[in-house]
Amino acid sequence: MPYINTSTNIKITDEKREQLKARLGRAIENLGKSESWLMLGFDDEKPMYFKGDSSSPMAFVDISVFGKSTDDGCEKMTKELCSIYNEILGIAPDKFYVKYSGTNQWGWNNMNF
Repeated sequence: MPYINTSTNIKITDEKREQLKARLGRAIENLGKSESWLMLGFDDEKPMYFKGDSSSPMAFVDISVFGKSTDDGCEKMTKELCSIYNEILGIAPDKFYVKYSGTNQWGWNNMNF
């Protein structure tokens, strides 16, 4: 039941969105989750500033999972995400934040897990 939301100040084309979808579907395995329950959101062309500057491509990726992820899994995921977003969107790893959140309260289909 993971959810990954990407906020970025650049445009994400349909082609690049599909590439991200495929790569994130594999990367989520670092957190012990699978693409079969993965939900993705993309908020592109957002006004964003990092260190007071908005001129460089940047992204904030927010990952929510049911349960708790391991420190090792999060380390691996961050490294892989930096690579994915650099390769597909040209976002340098030093212009990229990722936040991990875990919860025991997750609802779906008229119930909670």
